Amino acid sequence: MRYGTPFGVADIAGPSMRRLLSDGDRVLVRYGARLRPGAIALFRHPLQQDLLVVKRAAGRRPGGWWMLSDNPLVHTDSREYGAVPDELVLGRVLLRLAPRPAWLAPGRRLERVLGGRAVRGRVPGLAERLGVGAPFDPEL
Repeated sequence: MRYGTPFGVADIAGPSMRRLLSDGDRVLVRYGARLRPGAIALFRHPLQQDLLVVKRAAGRRPGGWWMLSDNPLVHTDSREYGAVPDELVLGRVLLRLAPRPAWLAPGRRLERVLGGRAVRGRVPGLAERLGVGAPFDPEL
C-alpha cells in the first residue's frame, strides 16, 4: 500500500489479465497517476473494497471507469460490477517487475505509433508486449 510514496508493488493473483499478466507476476504501480483508455489500473473492488484489483481501463462511463479483463473467459470485471468510481481507482500499472520485466505504460505518442498498422505488420506482438492493446469487450 501507499505510505507517502507515489510508487508501490502489487502481486497479480488470478487469470483475468492473462496474456499480458499472469498469476504470480509482480508489478510496479504509480499511485495517483491519471488513467486513459487502454491503461492498466489498480483499484479497489467496488463491492468488496478490501480487495485490490488490476484490470484494463476500457473507457469512461457514467459513474466512473469501465474496467475489463484482458482474458475473454473471465467476466469478473465491470460487466459484473459496473463502472468503478474515481475514488476507488488507486493508480496505473507501469511495468511488470517479475518474472519477466516489461514496460506496461508507454506514453501516448508511443501508443499511437505502436497501434498503427505499419508497426503491427513489421513486428507482430510488439504492441501487446509493451502493454498497448484494446481489452476484450464484446460490446465495442
